[in-house]
Amino acid sequence: MRCQNLQYLDISHNNFTGIISPQFLQTHSSLMYIKIGENSFSGSLPPEVGKLIHLVDFNVSHNQFAGDIPISLADCSILANLSMQANFFQGTIPPNLASLKSIQQIDLSSNNLTGSIPKELEKLQYLRYLNLSYNDIEGEVPNTGIFSNASQMSLIGNNKLCGGIPELEFPPCSVIKGKNRGKLKVIILLSIVLSATLMVLGTVLLYLLVYRKRERRLVAGFSSMPTRVNKLLRISYHELHRATSGFSPENLIGSGHFGAVYKGTLEKHGNKLVAVKVLDLQKNGASKSFKAESKTLRNIRHRNLVSIVSYCSSIDSKGDEFKALVYGFLENGNLDLWLHPAETADQATSLRSLNLLQKLNIAIDVASALQYLHDHCEAEIVHCDLKPSNILLDNDLVAHVGDFGLARLLPKPNDRSSEQGTSSSIAVKGSIGYAAPEYGLGHAASTPGDVYSYGILLLEMITKRRPTDDMFMDELDIHNYVNRALHEQVSEIVDPLLLSEGRDENSRITHGEETINGGREIDCIISLLKIGLMCSAKLPNDRMHMNEVVRKLHLIKDVLLGVRVHQENLQV
Repeated sequence: MRCQNLQYLDISHNNFTGIISPQFLQTHSSLMYIKIGENSFSGSLPPEVGKLIHLVDFNVSHNQFAGDIPISLADCSILANLSMQANFFQGTIPPNLASLKSIQQIDLSSNNLTGSIPKELEKLQYLRYLNLSYNDIEGEVPNTGIFSNASQMSLIGNNKLCGGIPELEFPPCSVIKGKNRGKLKVIILLSIVLSATLMVLGTVLLYLLVYRKRERRLVAGFSSMPTRVNKLLRISYHELHRATSGFSPENLIGSGHFGAVYKGTLEKHGNKLVAVKVLDLQKNGASKSFKAESKTLRNIRHRNLVSIVSYCSSIDSKGDEFKALVYGFLENGNLDLWLHPAETADQATSLRSLNLLQKLNIAIDVASALQYLHDHCEAEIVHCDLKPSNILLDNDLVAHVGDFGLARLLPKPNDRSSEQGTSSSIAVKGSIGYAAPEYGLGHAASTPGDVYSYGILLLEMITKRRPTDDMFMDELDIHNYVNRALHEQVSEIVDPLLLSEGRDENSRITHGEETINGGREIDCIISLLKIGLMCSAKLPNDRMHMNEVVRKLHLIKDVLLGVRVHQENLQV
């Protein structure tokens, strides 16, 4: 290419390979716009990029570039947009980028950058968007300039950051003051001496480690894998736009508090089917929801939780901020469609039904997910919005809990004893009918709040009545409705399809060589209703713990399948 007066170069969204040579940049120093994103270019950016003194827009995103960010970029004095996300750049962020007085947007996300955030970036008065997410940046976050507005920057996925404005929710930075440095040497010396004494405790520690490992194995599907950020696919706005046919209504599969969910096909990743949750950033709390869901899902893994495929924090085709989360697509939709199929216009969906064993398996799946979130994560995770539409079913009707947009990460119980009973600084909305009553009084998010939602969900699964049914008014709610009928009128409140299984010999459920006949269903149904009632008790301290719920549900399943014959095992 020898167009010496070339000013605008746009070859983005292709499959071009190769490198950017120094000769090319020297020959085309008149370039104002370079857009080569969404290709497969590799190698490093030559320092000759600094000779492009007329450059206004430089987009090399979503390629395979590596090496350091050239410090010579600072010589492009009128550069307004710098997009280098989703590559393999490494090293530190050049502090002299602060000399780009006209810069308006900087996106360096999804690279391998290290070091600290240059404090000099605070001085960029025209900078309106800064994305440094998903690198390995560490140290203190500045708090003036662009860093004073959380809506104009993204720093998620950098677990070693601290400080910054409160909205970023980073931990405070630990500072060793000068007068304490002498004491530090004494502490180190003492620690060496004490280490000999601590060896005596080795046997006890070994026992605790073995016990803890054994305990973790009890959690179905548990994985102790570290953060999965590096394993996420790198997907751009344009790829999501193509995957969903421009976010067309035909691909719309649901909506929630803060956005809509679209079905999509990722052509560059083997035509992988995905569900794309697009945040409506005009809604209050949507950005916080994106942050909460990203923060929650990036470090957890369980067979009964939705699996995140990727994220996207970028700019859309109109120049507006765009945020989306990408999940694996689950073929059988959400549980709400299976519990209330008659409410949908789709003929295939309207014929769906779940038998007692399938509902019991789903109840166990959801309970196992909550048990994992509450007891087997580094910090307790409270979902805050458990309901049928947030439970997705795969091709084998295995349940996966999703939508963590309202989730809260809590410190371990011994770290928050002083906070019990206090009000939450963040309003927990949840969903009407499923939110715990104490949330309406302003109490903080808690694991018993999730247990309440689970209890309501279980009652809905067995009775096939929503907690928001028109029949529930004044003092009558689904909890009282079930409690009143539990002993003498249970057959009148239960989903008729569950009772017909035991009455109709032609519709028996087979499980290997075992056959479930009509003798056990009603006992199991009553036991499930009792668990639902205890979980949805009005007072948090009266509710069951999820560990006990999971244990009881497995006992009920054993009785239902004929593995256990003693009915007293069902007592809740």
